Amino acid sequence: MTTPDPSREPEPTKPAGTATTPYKDRVYRSPAGVVGGVLVLAIVAWLGIDAVVVGEGRTPWLALATMLFLGPVVFAYTLRPAVFVNDDRLRIRNPLRLIVLPWGQVASLRSGFSNEVVDDSGTKYQLWALPVSVRARSRAARQDARAARAAARAGQGASGRGRAGAAVPGGVAGAADLGADAAVAGGPRRAETDQAMDELRELHERRQGEPGTQGEVTVRWAYEIIAPAVAGAVLLGVLWGLG
Repeated sequence: MTTPDPSREPEPTKPAGTATTPYKDRVYRSPAGVVGGVLVLAIVAWLGIDAVVVGEGRTPWLALATMLFLGPVVFAYTLRPAVFVNDDRLRIRNPLRLIVLPWGQVASLRSGFSNEVVDDSGTKYQLWALPVSVRARSRAARQDARAARAAARAGQGASGRGRAGAAVPGGVAGAADLGADAAVAGGPRRAETDQAMDELRELHERRQGEPGTQGEVTVRWAYEIIAPAVAGAVLLGVLWGLG
C-alpha cells in the first residue's frame, strides 16, 4: 500500500518568475517496503553483531563483510525508493539511480505489470516506490462489485415498496435513491498505487506546458549505495577464496 507523505528532505525553491517562496515536494513511498526493509535490516544487524562478538577465526570478518554487502542492498531496494512530485518536476529515487524529469519532458505515465514514466526521447524509468499490486486491484474490484449489488438490491426494494403503497417524498425510497446516487458519484474504487498514478497523470496534464516545467532530464547513479555494496562483495570473495 502506497501513501503520500510530506517530504523531509531539503527542498528547492521555484524558478524565478513562478514564485518567491519555498515549496515542498509531495512524496510517495511503499509502506510495506519500508516495514519489510526495517525488519530485514534488523535481522541482518542482530545476526551480524552476534557473529562478530562471539564468533571465532574468520567468522567475525565474514559477518562484517556480509553486513557491508547486504546493508546497502537491502536499504536500496526497500527504504530508498521514493517518488517526489511538485508543480515543476518529477523526481524518482530508485534503488541505484536518481532521475529528475521536468514535467515538460514527460511523455506519458504507464501502468501495466509495473508503473513507469516515459520521457520525450522514449526512455522508460520504472517507479520502484509505486509497485503494481494485482491483489490490491482485485480487492478494489470485489469491493466495487459488492457496492453495485447492494445498490441494486436497495433500488429494487424501494421500487417494490413504492408500488405496494403510496409514495412518500423524502421517505425510504428517496433515501435508497440517494444511497445509489452516492455510490455512483464516488466512482469505482482503485488500488492505492493506481490512485497515485492517476494523480501524477492529472498533474502532468495540467503542468506540462508551463514555462517553469521545461529543462533537461538528469540521471545520477547512487554511488553511496554501490560503493559499499561492491566493497562488501569483494571482501566476501577474498575471504571465501582464502578458505
